[in-house]
Amino acid sequence: MLSPVVYSVGQVAAYLKDKLESDGLLSRLTVQGEVANLRTVASGHSYFSLREDGSTIRCVMFRGRSGQEYLEEGQEVLAGGNFTFYAPYGEANMQVAAVLPVGEGAMALELARLRQQLAAEGLFDESRKRALPLFPRVIGVVTSPNGAVWQDIQNVVRRRYPLAELRLSPTAVQGDTAGGQIAEAIRGLNEEGVADVIIVARGGGSLEDLWCFNAEEVARAVFGSGIPVVSGVGHETDHTITDDVADHRAPTPSVAAELATPDRRQLLGNVFAAGQQLTAVMLGRIDRRRADLELQRQRLQRRGPDVGALMRQVDGLTERATAAMTRRRERLQRGLEAQQAKLSALDPAATLRRGYAVVSLAQGNGALTSPEQAQDGDLLDITLSGGSMQAVAGTDAGGGSGATNGGQAVVSETESRVDGSKTGGGTPRRRRNNAGAPTAMRQLL
Repeated sequence: MLSPVVYSVGQVAAYLKDKLESDGLLSRLTVQGEVANLRTVASGHSYFSLREDGSTIRCVMFRGRSGQEYLEEGQEVLAGGNFTFYAPYGEANMQVAAVLPVGEGAMALELARLRQQLAAEGLFDESRKRALPLFPRVIGVVTSPNGAVWQDIQNVVRRRYPLAELRLSPTAVQGDTAGGQIAEAIRGLNEEGVADVIIVARGGGSLEDLWCFNAEEVARAVFGSGIPVVSGVGHETDHTITDDVADHRAPTPSVAAELATPDRRQLLGNVFAAGQQLTAVMLGRIDRRRADLELQRQRLQRRGPDVGALMRQVDGLTERATAAMTRRRERLQRGLEAQQAKLSALDPAATLRRGYAVVSLAQGNGALTSPEQAQDGDLLDITLSGGSMQAVAGTDAGGGSGATNGGQAVVSETESRVDGSKTGGGTPRRRRNNAGAPTAMRQLL
């Protein structure tokens, strides 16, 4: 009988797919069976069936899934995965996430399946992993407070970098409830927001002992941590999902503490090396600056004036100027001496020293230059080289008119003494009669 509601093929296929993938059992299960009809295509995906007692489940395992190398025709395996509906072929099949040979146990298969699932979600991507802080101030530690691991971490940090503060977030590291406690301890340190880095650590053990570090909730707590996480779980041969999700994996808890802290001895060495390098750099810069300065000095010296040549030119000009001034001074000195000689020649005192006299009226101004300028009886001033004297102008004592020959003869004689030469006109030179001359003239004559 037909349903009154009609559905399309696509609607039914989508419904079946949703039902299969949301079913609690079919979305996460492990199936044991024999591999049949195995076919691996060029892309690396494997298609096969799991069969047992006439029942068959069609399976697909995509390339890169865990345990794909265990797929062999007729091999009994454990396959973990989920069911889905593939609409193009109209069939339900199992998408296998991990395969293990029978005998490995369900725990190993679950571990492989969970690792495959988390890897597909990107929890293991290297691109999301963060660098550790170089100088952490606070280091959070997620481990048991009673084990040797806590003591080892304290010893390593105290030896390498005692400036860091350790903040323990105690938790169980083994047992059914340990996974939840570890996840809660990680979240607690993030909520507190003090730690710069978190160390998740425990000692070695079996797969069952370390199983809590393979728990999905621990993996997601590490993935969601806003603080970088270092995983130091077990010994070097142990490997957990926490190791894969953490930002850094250490083979032991002690190595995890070393990864989280710098070595103070190395820091001191770095500081010393940096000091030496800085000194070398500064010395190199100083040398380069000194060389540049010397180069600039040489350029300025080449392009600038030749100070030495200029100084020599100045010396030469100075010498020439000095010589010119000396010659000019000598010329001026000779000129001055010539003028002095001329002045000396015109000096009346020099004329008097040669035997001449200056005759002037005692009551008049200026020297007499002609006999007619004096009258008989005038008092005369006669200036000689050795001094001065007075005389009276008058005629000759031998008689005759005072206005004619007698007086003229005296004047002529006087004139002759004044200009130093004899009078002309044939007038004879006559001597005066000293007896007839005045008293003052007697002394002169």
